[in-house]
Amino acid sequence: MTSGRRPTLADVAADAGVSTALVSIVMRDVPGASAETRARVLEVAQRLGYQPDQRARLLRSGHSRLIGVMFDVGNLFFGKLVTGLYAAAEQIDYQLTLSGTTPARDERTAVRTLLQDRCEALVLMTATLTPADFAEISAQVPVVVLGRAVRHRAVDVIRNDDAAGLHKAVDHLVELGHRRIAHLDGGARNSVSSERRRAYATAMGRHGLTDRIQVLAGGATEADGVRAVRRLLAAPGPRPTAITLYNDQSAIGAISALRLAGLSVPEDISVVGFDDEPAASLDHIDLTTVGQDTATLTRLAATRAQDRIQGVPVRQREVIIPPGLVVRGTTARPAG
Repeated sequence: MTSGRRPTLADVAADAGVSTALVSIVMRDVPGASAETRARVLEVAQRLGYQPDQRARLLRSGHSRLIGVMFDVGNLFFGKLVTGLYAAAEQIDYQLTLSGTTPARDERTAVRTLLQDRCEALVLMTATLTPADFAEISAQVPVVVLGRAVRHRAVDVIRNDDAAGLHKAVDHLVELGHRRIAHLDGGARNSVSSERRRAYATAMGRHGLTDRIQVLAGGATEADGVRAVRRLLAAPGPRPTAITLYNDQSAIGAISALRLAGLSVPEDISVVGFDDEPAASLDHIDLTTVGQDTATLTRLAATRAQDRIQGVPVRQREVIIPPGLVVRGTTARPAG
């Protein structure tokens, strides 16, 4: 056998001195081989490192037992969701196949790859797919959107209550005594960013602070947070005493920019992120943030995909999970 080549059924058969058909019988654990032959074949397979191609077998049966997952590889919170999906899929005996989006690889390309892999359902973490896209994709396989509201009757949605999350963030800051609270959003083309931005404005209005609303264009990365804070500090008028941000990555960038400008967090400006990414709890960041229940979100997404694959009736197309506020060291009462 050539070094480095994956051993095949034929390699096992040749080494064990039996036919490939007999090796197949042993590997499928069906009657037709003596105990002695079965033991010899299994010993050879283990020694050669042979692994049956389960995916090929499933495809021949008409079922891949694959759930395709699309996610933005640059979004650290999505990495947390993918981790949860792996655990949830294992519990229901499905496997995941991943297709990432990057600045050079858009969501439509990522979805096409998953469809070519013959996934039985898709879990999509999407920011830009349109209703027309969803109509086209859902006509081919069941679609579960994770983390974003989608108004399409053929698409299931499992998501966090983003509006409630921003309300919790603003309420927390107001309770501390803040009145000049700015919001750095996640970009104009991001539907989740739009919902969080609207919720910030609504929460400010509920506290009688409509005239203090201040929204700055931002983004989802640390660099976006840095740029937004620099614009904020350069703007005329009184400086905010607190800011809420679209996500934790941009919040971490904002904290860096504030400190580079000679300001202290939270003594000069309090900062609240969103998502509770792993980095948020690091000692040198210690970010107050809105936490999402990723274990519940991913479990529901995986089981909803399974239900759709198996034709189980679903009564509630959209499931919304309440968030929690994780108070750490980047928020305090305003100075003075």
